[in-house]
Amino acid sequence: MNHMEPYLEIDKIYHGFSEEILKRIEPNSISLSVWSPPYHLNKEYEKGQTFEEWKTMLRTVIHGHYPILKKGGFMVVNIADILCFPDESIPKIQHPNPSKHKFSLTKEQILEVKEKFPHFNRDELAKYFGCSEQTIDRRLNGNNIRGGKYITQTRVELVGNYIQTYAHECGLYLYDRRIWKKDPAWFNSKWTSNSYRAVDEFEYLFFFWKPGEILVNKNKLTQKEWTDWGSRAIWEFPSVRANDNHEAMFPIELPVRCIKLLTEKNDIVLDPFIGSGTTALASAQLGRHYIGVDKEQKYVNLTNSRLQSIQKNLF
Repeated sequence: MNHMEPYLEIDKIYHGFSEEILKRIEPNSISLSVWSPPYHLNKEYEKGQTFEEWKTMLRTVIHGHYPILKKGGFMVVNIADILCFPDESIPKIQHPNPSKHKFSLTKEQILEVKEKFPHFNRDELAKYFGCSEQTIDRRLNGNNIRGGKYITQTRVELVGNYIQTYAHECGLYLYDRRIWKKDPAWFNSKWTSNSYRAVDEFEYLFFFWKPGEILVNKNKLTQKEWTDWGSRAIWEFPSVRANDNHEAMFPIELPVRCIKLLTEKNDIVLDPFIGSGTTALASAQLGRHYIGVDKEQKYVNLTNSRLQSIQKNLF
C-alpha cells in the first residue's frame, strides 16, 4: 500500500479480496478479528478453487493480520477441523453395505448355484434368483463394478495444523481453543449411512494472540457469563436454522461471545469474510466498531441492509 493513501474507514463493509484489502487497514488498530473462512466445500462462492489455492488464500489472509492487530490483540478462526471435499486423487472404491441391499443375496449363494450350473451366464443367474444382472455383478465383483468407480471420492483433511502453521509463520501464537457444540448437521453428513464416519456436530474456535500485554478485565462479563461460558472450553448453542441469505451463516452468539470476552467498548473488530454480516451486527450491538470484507458484492449489500435495520433500533 502507498503510505500516502488513506487507511480504511471503520464501521464500513468493503467489497474485494481480503488478501489485498487487509493491507489498507491502519497498522496496530484491530483488537479482534473473528471469522470463518470458506470451507472448500464447492459452495457457489468458492467454485473452481483448488485445495492448494484455498491454502494459499488462507495463508495470505492470516499473514495479513500481523501488521494490523494491536499488540495483545486476538485473531479467532472458527472452522470445522475436519473438512470433507471431492478429490480426484483418492482411490475410487465403494464400500459394500448389506443393510442397504434391496435384494437379500450373498456372493456365496451365487457361487453355490454356479457350481451346480457352470454354464449359467450373468443374465441366467439373474433370472434364476429373480434379481437384476447388476445385483449379480455387484455381489460377485464388489460395488466398484458399476458407476461407483467413476465417482470422485471424498477426501477427509485435518486443517487446524495449516491454520496454526500459517499463524506461527507470521508471529501469531496459539492462545486457546474452544469447541462450539452445535446441532448435528445430518444434511452435510450423508455418508453416515454408508460408512463409519460420524455426523458433524461441532466446530473449533482457534484463538491466536499477537505478542503484547493482555488486560484481564474480569468485570467485562457477569459472574453467570463466566460460569456458563466465559471460562468453559465447550460452548453450546444451536446453529442457524435456515441459511436463506448465505450458504454458511454462523449464529450471532458466536461472535458475541468472542467480542465480549476479548474486547472493550469502542475497540475495532474485523471480519475478513463477512458473509451475511453477523460479526458486524454483533459489534454494533455491543458498542464496538467494525470493518468487514467480502469478495461477493451481494453479501456486502446484504450486510449493509442488515446493519441499517439494527441501527434504526439502536439510535
